[in-house]
Amino acid sequence: MKRYCLWLAMGLLGVGVLSASAQQEQGMNPFLGLMTKAGAHAKAHGVKVAPVLSPYDGTLLGENPAVNVAELHKAGFRVIPWTTDTPEKMKALIALRVDGIISDYPDMLQAVLKEEKAAHPDEAAYFASFDVSAHRGGRGLRPENTLPSFEDGLDHLSTTLETDTGVTTDHVSLIWHDQFLNPQSCRKADGSAYTLENKVYTRDISSVEAQKMFICDKLHFGAQQTNDLALSPVAVEFAKQEHLISPYVPTYVEQLFRFVRFYAHYYKDGVGKGTPGAEARWRNAETVRFNLETKILPELSPAEAKAAGEPDGNHTVGPELFVKTLCGAIKRNHMEGRSEVQSFDFRTLILVEEQYPEIPTYYLTGPAKTLSSELVPVSLRQAAAAN
Repeated sequence: MKRYCLWLAMGLLGVGVLSASAQQEQGMNPFLGLMTKAGAHAKAHGVKVAPVLSPYDGTLLGENPAVNVAELHKAGFRVIPWTTDTPEKMKALIALRVDGIISDYPDMLQAVLKEEKAAHPDEAAYFASFDVSAHRGGRGLRPENTLPSFEDGLDHLSTTLETDTGVTTDHVSLIWHDQFLNPQSCRKADGSAYTLENKVYTRDISSVEAQKMFICDKLHFGAQQTNDLALSPVAVEFAKQEHLISPYVPTYVEQLFRFVRFYAHYYKDGVGKGTPGAEARWRNAETVRFNLETKILPELSPAEAKAAGEPDGNHTVGPELFVKTLCGAIKRNHMEGRSEVQSFDFRTLILVEEQYPEIPTYYLTGPAKTLSSELVPVSLRQAAAAN
């Protein structure tokens, strides 16, 4: 919801004027138009897997929804919306035959899928390929973007772990949603005060410092969220192996890859081998995917930056270094076949397609009007709707 409000605010701040040739595209749905251009760009650079549209779920629901799932499927594009947290919405999206759902509650989504699968036995293939994506590891159940949250996502057999990345001073892809370590979730390990007044941006700290200084175990997202480490045995053991001060220190992409391998071993050959459901857990962990977002905003005017909640504008590295750092981590760990890069800032996705064509891309979207604004690169920008 936070991301939707951010993009809605930016979408209200003006629309760019396109060329006459672009105006001829006004008859095309803007989401299909975006993906058609993105797909052509990706194909021109040797990308084998078509880009995926990942829209705000509200743009798929209700009367006359902005996103037409059937139309996108016909054009060869998968659709995986964010972030859906009620059974009613999940069922409505499944009825549209979306290709997956990003949710804060992977346990809820799995329960809904089980019910829907039983009601539609003739569509077993669809449900077998459905992507259960744990948003920030499943923040409805554990503090977000932490090793325990990723463990919980794996416990519920999520087929994708969705998360966010920034870039530290030592050029590491640190996992966090905001451009700073948010005091709403994080506290200082030494007990000193940590507030928005003295917040620390990812760009201004090293990964080593982040893991020594912060513990991100604060609860703030609903009654089901818990930080009880008794429920996170794999994260506890992994933290010991990695010499971390807590399983709840900020983690990073390459460490997450190691953690998932550790999780699979824990249930396949390790301490958890005799746990009920152990085989399903390690088998799923050996194939789980990683949906990694570049937490960078398009270039904003001062008014747009203020509306987006970043009055100082982007306080992060530029698109080139962002992509080099994240994709470098993916390649070093040979995870190209199990990772994708997603973003609202399509500059980073263009770079991924051009420089790392073996890594798929996900186009995150909010309101349709943003697709015709200057927030979108000219090469992908859609024609403004006629008044």
